[in-house]
Amino acid sequence: MTEEEVSAPQVLFVTSNRIGDCVISSGVIREISRQVPGAEITVACGRPPAPFFRSAPGVVRTIILDKKKLSGHWLDLWKQVVGTRWDLVIDIRGSALGYLIPAKRRVIYNRSWETGLRKVEMVSRLMGSPAPLDPEIFLDDQARAEAAAVIDPQLAEGADPGRIIALAPIAHQPGKSWPADRWGALVEKLKAEPRFDGWRFMPVGGPGDRPPATPALEAANHAENGPRGIDFVGKGDILASAAAIDRADLFVGNDSGLMHVSAALGRPTLGLFGPTEWWLYGPWGPKTRTAASNETRGQFAPIEDLTVDHVFDAVLALHDAYIGETPSKP
Repeated sequence: MTEEEVSAPQVLFVTSNRIGDCVISSGVIREISRQVPGAEITVACGRPPAPFFRSAPGVVRTIILDKKKLSGHWLDLWKQVVGTRWDLVIDIRGSALGYLIPAKRRVIYNRSWETGLRKVEMVSRLMGSPAPLDPEIFLDDQARAEAAAVIDPQLAEGADPGRIIALAPIAHQPGKSWPADRWGALVEKLKAEPRFDGWRFMPVGGPGDRPPATPALEAANHAENGPRGIDFVGKGDILASAAAIDRADLFVGNDSGLMHVSAALGRPTLGLFGPTEWWLYGPWGPKTRTAASNETRGQFAPIEDLTVDHVFDAVLALHDAYIGETPSKP
């Protein structure tokens, strides 16, 4: 693409390979349109989060970065973008790429800016925004249809449709994953809780998340009045999974990308934390809470210290805050 062929301002946004980090920085998309009206945005990101940008406003191209040896993926990206005269280059990964391509303006992340701010706030400062750039999920009809094709038949075949609680018993790092058997125990306790009479339990995850999701799904389907589980593990890409979570009334999940997806969708969200900094990486949104093995900022404890009773009480509190009060006893 030559400079003469370009009519609209061209913006390159280099974002993360990780789903959670892509969600945290997703507010940049609308901020670009505010700062550069009419911009055509090219996004460079990893393969897992790429569907997020399929229907994002202003995005005309998504370049997938598949990691290669000797940083070969950066060379591949450079070859694809060096021929464009960019009006703005934003790189939240802090790579050298932004300095090696022609650009009128550059916004390049620097780790020295990490000063204890929440990650959303840090990205907002990077963009020069006086207000936090709230994360946003750009759902489209395709994602909603894919989610419905999986969820609706299971709703029809099981117990009464009822409300849905989405569960994400997955995380990419073992230290961030609450033990799988505790997810099963949590579902058993919730099934016996009057607040959750008639509710359906929907584990959500990718193709590799079947083992940690199995105890929760088995517990949900072992019910007197018929199966209460909805299986959305490995059933679609990340945007279809987001559309599934958008169907839920509550969300409970490990510190993972899906937790950030739920919060960005405005779902009442409970994030489970072990040794990672919940005060920095907790879900961002108006209906979010955390349950941590260490409740004191700056202290650390393994996620195995987080008990089923602790999480159960946190789920009830989330329910009462955003769904309704405790049902009256007969």
